[in-house]
Amino acid sequence: MQGSVQIVDDDGDVGDLLRGALAKRGFSTTTVTSAEASLAALEQAPVDIVVTDIHMGAMSGIELCQQIRQKHPDTLAIVMTGTADLQTAIAAIQAGAYDYIAKPVAADALSIVVSRGVEHLKLKRELASLRKATPPVHGISGTSPAIRATIDMVARVASSDATVLITGESGTGKELVARALHAQSGRAAQPFIAINCAAMPAPLLESELFGHVAGAFTDAKRSRDGLFVQAGAGTILLDEIGEMPLEMQVKLLRVLQERTVRQVGGSDETPIKARVVAATNRDLEHEVRERRFREDLFYRINVVQIAVPPLRNRIEDVLQLAQSFLTRIARTSKKPVEGISEGAAQKLREYDWPGNVRELENCIERAVALCTHSHITVEDLPPSVIATNETAMALPTSPLEMMTLDELERRYVRQVLTASKGNKTHAARVLGIDRRSLYRRLEGGPEPEEAAAPEGSAPVEGSEP
Repeated sequence: MQGSVQIVDDDGDVGDLLRGALAKRGFSTTTVTSAEASLAALEQAPVDIVVTDIHMGAMSGIELCQQIRQKHPDTLAIVMTGTADLQTAIAAIQAGAYDYIAKPVAADALSIVVSRGVEHLKLKRELASLRKATPPVHGISGTSPAIRATIDMVARVASSDATVLITGESGTGKELVARALHAQSGRAAQPFIAINCAAMPAPLLESELFGHVAGAFTDAKRSRDGLFVQAGAGTILLDEIGEMPLEMQVKLLRVLQERTVRQVGGSDETPIKARVVAATNRDLEHEVRERRFREDLFYRINVVQIAVPPLRNRIEDVLQLAQSFLTRIARTSKKPVEGISEGAAQKLREYDWPGNVRELENCIERAVALCTHSHITVEDLPPSVIATNETAMALPTSPLEMMTLDELERRYVRQVLTASKGNKTHAARVLGIDRRSLYRRLEGGPEPEEAAAPEGSAPVEGSEP
């Protein structure tokens, strides 16, 4: 079931028709004929959504909304208004309603509004449970199947001495996975050393990795052990190994095969004990085919491969990660920011995060810096995140995110148009207006002439309400 819904209408026939329409769309639906009966039923069996008429008996739909907000904060109210006057709808929203829908109610339009309400509740509940979220596993946060598969693979190979190749896009947290691998291994008490292979030219990289003897080159005034030796029996991470110059790849291959290193300018071989972990954001098999990466080195480092998923493939982890960053950044910056508003959370969930976890962390750091309240709001987010899915409308629950009536109307019209896949005839029928009025509400300008050709959509109204 998509969610539980209670229909409140003093006309029992209307209630039954709406119940049947929502049941066909997967909702668990009940009906009552008065506001008093609604409250009594909610005491016995809470629901996700209450869809109520406004004009009823002793208690109106607006009064019912007020009671639901006070007594059942985990239930959302949606009002049905028989007028096209937005003032009535706004009065209901001010009384605690989540959304409104105009009568006569079209089944598709009601399903859209109720579905959005159910999703809103899921988001609200997720935000409330963030502080109770599963603690990070050695710094890796998330409960999505994608990240759990990565965590499980780390646990399986941690005790092994096999060379590991960690793959994933930039910003996904490959070094964090390498550190988790080290922390869960028997080498945890030994050093963990990371080096970015793309950050230095081949001669300097060789000296950093293998060390050098005094006089090996102009500035080599004394001998120095390389990172392979400094790592001891710990772990060395060769980050961005796909960027390593070909001449260095040959030398690294020899080190991995012989498990010894020779300092630059020296002749003695020193055994190495460190476990080697490599990481890359490149497709190394493609690089091998293009002769930019040695095939023999690829097979030497690719004994075990651990893939780190991009953030867009683990969207269910976004809010947990965001709250974790927020808590740390707010504490460090000494700002009293405690959480994320529902509007901001929705934007974070809708964005596809091309920069992955690193971009999310930067986004939260910016938001905390700009935030002037206890919770991050939409206005604190970067423009790229705010611009995501501009047609989606979630009614604000905070005065900080309120909008004008014109903007409220435009956003709702855009959402119905999006749900109708751009079919303006269909959208107009769902809204109960003609196409010319639809254009006016979208653009706030003059009404265009009707198009001559029909858009080929069947009307929503029919045997259903």
